[in-house]
Amino acid sequence: VDAQVAVLTNVGRDHTDGRGAWREAIAEEKVGIVGPGATFVCGETDPALHDLLAASGAASTWWRGEDFDCDQHVLAFGGRSLDLRTPNGTVDDVFLPLHGRHQADNAAIALAAVEAFFDRPLDPEVVREAFAAVVVPGRFEPVRRDPTVVLDAAHNVDGARAARETLLEEFTLSGTLILVVGLLAGRDPAEVLEALGARDAGLLVACTPDSPRAIPAPEVAAAADSLGIVAEAVPSVDEAVDRALGLAGHDDFILVTGSNYVVGPARARLRSEVDA
Repeated sequence: VDAQVAVLTNVGRDHTDGRGAWREAIAEEKVGIVGPGATFVCGETDPALHDLLAASGAASTWWRGEDFDCDQHVLAFGGRSLDLRTPNGTVDDVFLPLHGRHQADNAAIALAAVEAFFDRPLDPEVVREAFAAVVVPGRFEPVRRDPTVVLDAAHNVDGARAARETLLEEFTLSGTLILVVGLLAGRDPAEVLEALGARDAGLLVACTPDSPRAIPAPEVAAAADSLGIVAEAVPSVDEAVDRALGLAGHDDFILVTGSNYVVGPARARLRSEVDA
């Protein structure tokens, strides 16, 4: 790839069976995006991968945790307040209207990439205004209250784990947790549900995403049942959302998650309800 700046956020387990030296194999493949003369902005912090990533052939490498980072992030209403550091200096009090601790790391990577591209620091007020305007649909996105409904495209184990951590850290559950889940082939439903903390849910409504790669809802429901989770299967995303809304009380929390082929249609369904 012929680019002035190449960015690696992290090395995750997606699209692998998780066996053998999978992290090294994925890191080696991903580092292939780094072209000669590029600045490599590396968000991966695993020391075991450092030497492999350092051999990228980049003209220079910016390492998260060394050259740039999110030095401080605290919960704020509707998101987080961050202090972001790059080789050019620190921008403090940056409000990021996204949920999830991992989004602070993503913000640090994004700022480093832009400053590497322009080869200069950005005006702090420009940085603050830009991050304050960030919208990422379907990434732990609250779309309704009473009951609370949140959409999160946690389509793999890492994403499910991040969703679980975000839910526990940033939301107080006063009622029942209801999960709406649909997955694509290549995922182990039981493993995803474990990472999601689905055992804490009062009910899981499984649906079949509109994709030829969809895992049928009954298979997801069966995986939930094997973990001791009360679950039922419905054919479509719309039916799953309607079922969850029909069962939820005012204080309950509905998390619609899994494939983008679930979160996208659910978002359209719920937004059409608001716009009606």
